[in-house]
Amino acid sequence: MEDPVTALTRFDARWLTEAVRLREQHAGLLDDQEANRQARQHGGDLGERIERRALWLAERDGMLTALRHWKQGARLALIGLMLFAVLSGAGLAFAALGDGTRPVNVFWALGSLLGLNLLMLLGWALGFWLSGEHGAGLGRLWLWLSERLARDAQAAHLAPALLVMLERRRLSRWLLGLWVHGLWLLAMLSALGMLLTLLAGRRYGFVWETTLLAAEPFISLTQALGALPSLLGFNVPSEPMIRASGAAQPALDVARQAWASWLLGVVLMYGLLPRLLLAALCLWRWRQGRARLELDLEQPAYRQLREVLMPSSERLGVQDPAPLALPHTELSAPEAGSHGALLVGLELDDQRPWPPPLPATVSDAGLLDSRASRNRLLEQLSRFPPQRLVIACDPRRSPDRGSLTLLAELARNAGATRIWLLPAVPGEVLEPARLGDWHEALERLGLPHSDSLALSWLEQGHD
Repeated sequence: MEDPVTALTRFDARWLTEAVRLREQHAGLLDDQEANRQARQHGGDLGERIERRALWLAERDGMLTALRHWKQGARLALIGLMLFAVLSGAGLAFAALGDGTRPVNVFWALGSLLGLNLLMLLGWALGFWLSGEHGAGLGRLWLWLSERLARDAQAAHLAPALLVMLERRRLSRWLLGLWVHGLWLLAMLSALGMLLTLLAGRRYGFVWETTLLAAEPFISLTQALGALPSLLGFNVPSEPMIRASGAAQPALDVARQAWASWLLGVVLMYGLLPRLLLAALCLWRWRQGRARLELDLEQPAYRQLREVLMPSSERLGVQDPAPLALPHTELSAPEAGSHGALLVGLELDDQRPWPPPLPATVSDAGLLDSRASRNRLLEQLSRFPPQRLVIACDPRRSPDRGSLTLLAELARNAGATRIWLLPAVPGEVLEPARLGDWHEALERLGLPHSDSLALSWLEQGHD
């Protein structure tokens, strides 16, 4: 099995570790004997060993692939939301200005362009400061769509693990806030772009209308809203221009240009810039918090792993539950660090003389007839993997799941592995059905097998 850490970011590694913890919390401990051994071999502190164990299990059980599918779904969901934001912003601008056949009511247009944006921004600010959270509906929608688009059963714990992990440092507000403000920023950019396009290509007149109010409040409001945009060079209609627009008098080109510039400046200053600044703030806080993100080693599941991954003494005789499915191993070319040839026997009785005659270049690893001997050999192979390994099995025994799991673990710690199905002892005949079970099981594991000892292959690497 390849190293699961090499292609992962630090954040993804923490994420998968939390997902494995949640999975074990709901479904019980996984078959983790080899994962624990890999973690102990890797060394480091408890957090690093827990992470190594979780990543090994995640790769074995398909959660690493599920994470890639989830992130692909997240990108698709984000692209869909971004497209929706662009279309929404352009639609707001077109609805605000119309087709140019009628004068534009400036304050109705401004309400159409900024009303919903400012209301949502106010709700976000109140929720953020009063309750410590915000109703990031778009962010939650993004997470929901990401999970649906992943379409992977192993991704069920990824979204909950992400939220649990982020809540420890209250990072969810910044991540979801980044998406919310980013989408609104995109919508405002789209609206501003559509405004520029429409104002450049059509001739618009601007008016304001009222039945109850006098002209002075509109004049004051127009000039107040235009004060900040004017600092960036946007025009503000003069008082005569504002009064003329209220009287529905024919507008001069200079008045049209002043109103158009004022409208663009107000949308930029009060619609786009606040979202830009808040998105930048969320991005800064998100990156800052993500760099300090660590595992919570006080979790009960992690405390239980302390003695297993950093044992004070070796404890033997504990039986792990049988796996739900047969293990799987992939044959690979001999690794650069592997060397030598090794022969080992698996649960052979006294009727089998051991070891058989071996050349000097082939080492005898003895018989695996106890849990202690198995663990001892696996620890040795994890440190000094042989280039070639032959495992002798007695086909009179049934190929149970425990034996097959051990064969898979031994094979993953060797450059190349073959199975030697011993012939029948004198006076006995092998049962064809049981021998067929062995052949079928070894083929599922992807391990080559034969009924003779491949000495030439052990010595020289070829038959």
